[in-house]
Amino acid sequence: MTTTVGHWIDNKEVPSTSGRTAPVYDPALGVETKRVALANAAEINAAIASAKKAFPGWSKTSLAARQQIVFKFRELLNAKKGELAEIITSEHGKVLSDALGEITRGQEVVEFAVGMPQLIKGYYSENVSTGVDVYSTRQALGVVGIISPFNFPAMVPMWFYPIAIAAGNTVVLKPSEKDPTASIWIAKLWKEAGLPDGVFNVLNGDKESVDGLLHSPDVESISFVGSTPIARYIYEECAKAGKRVQSLGGAKNHMLVLPDADLELVADSAINAGFGSAGERCMAISVVVAVEPVADALIEKIVSRMDKLRTGDGRRGCDMGPLVTKEHRDKVAGYIDIAIKDGAKVVVDGRGVKADGEAAGFWLGPTLIDQVPTTSSVYKDEIFGPVLSVVRVKTYDEGVALINSGAFGNGTAIFTNDGGAARRFQNEIQVGMVGINVPIPVPVAYYSFGGWKQSLFGDTKAHGEEGVHFFTRGKAITSRWLDPSHGGINLGFPQN
Repeated sequence: MTTTVGHWIDNKEVPSTSGRTAPVYDPALGVETKRVALANAAEINAAIASAKKAFPGWSKTSLAARQQIVFKFRELLNAKKGELAEIITSEHGKVLSDALGEITRGQEVVEFAVGMPQLIKGYYSENVSTGVDVYSTRQALGVVGIISPFNFPAMVPMWFYPIAIAAGNTVVLKPSEKDPTASIWIAKLWKEAGLPDGVFNVLNGDKESVDGLLHSPDVESISFVGSTPIARYIYEECAKAGKRVQSLGGAKNHMLVLPDADLELVADSAINAGFGSAGERCMAISVVVAVEPVADALIEKIVSRMDKLRTGDGRRGCDMGPLVTKEHRDKVAGYIDIAIKDGAKVVVDGRGVKADGEAAGFWLGPTLIDQVPTTSSVYKDEIFGPVLSVVRVKTYDEGVALINSGAFGNGTAIFTNDGGAARRFQNEIQVGMVGINVPIPVPVAYYSFGGWKQSLFGDTKAHGEEGVHFFTRGKAITSRWLDPSHGGINLGFPQN
């Protein structure tokens, strides 16, 4: 009998009555292993109502008590993260080391959120006018919605909910229907840590669940990570409803390689940033912009490393796993045909990979394409797979102009031994996250994550100080306690 993943409402698993489900696959086996419930209106409303009911009590819980629960969650996750990594690998397909890595990066935000008492301290100004004090506080919003993608089923939700919970909000998380089990596992961990009923809910579903969160008057904010078209839709719908929104979209990230760069470092970085997690990450490097004359030598070094990569089942110690679904694998593989048609040179074709796994798995090996025209969809689209393109330019200026002309502005990197060039690059490049000899410049949790242009809709990035401000509202209080010197009635405008 096939297991169906339901919802988590009021601190317990709730089976769905909608009658609608979607398949969940083990990508390395190429088989359906379970179903996931797709919520109906009643279930959507129940999850939101649970969070709404829990908010008054949770928001009034002392900072110290909330801090202890978040810290307990951190300790439990450290003890059991291997179990979560196995769940991620079985539904997403990424290798176990990648799964553990995403948990570790998400855990950084949990550790950041443990410091919430310090992070939401206000200010106090005494005697701004005679006998008048002004001070500020930051207070929780209420029910917050989180809509997360398939590629990081643990880390991306952790960019948001630790801060939201520690600040006193209650959460409804809508995970991807492609790999939903990690979120239910995390909900159980929160319960074990002592989180009260209704503070953390998991609502599985499809667009109906997304729209239910967007249009509910009881949901104060939405945090989203996914493709740019959906990010724009969520931003627009939230704006109509007056909701706070942080909506992170797609990317097309470049690595600019100057002639003085250490090509051994560049080749290692291109492999890691291009093919890690099978390229299914918004911070993947998908374009190497080589300032001539380095392209030929660099391609040779990249190919020599690609020859040693093992593609296969993530539980077998391989370097790269399958793609998440057959449909996505076929779509990514289709870009190789497009590259050939557009006149590019396929240096390494991943379609013929001999994977260490079941023949039915959703395999596509690391792929390297040289001389990609910038007019090709291979260059312009977010492929979201293990396809690395090389574009050759003549100068630094040409490379920067190329990167800045793109629709996205998520992450980028420069590889050089010239400090002046690096400093110039960090100022001239129109991208939200920049690496200098660092291929994937994801900032640590106490800085904020987010791009520019069509990679971010809304004004607020994820985690860090911006994340704290997103999940709290500022309030200014002007206070006067009367004493015998009170001077009576004055109808004039307040003055200092």
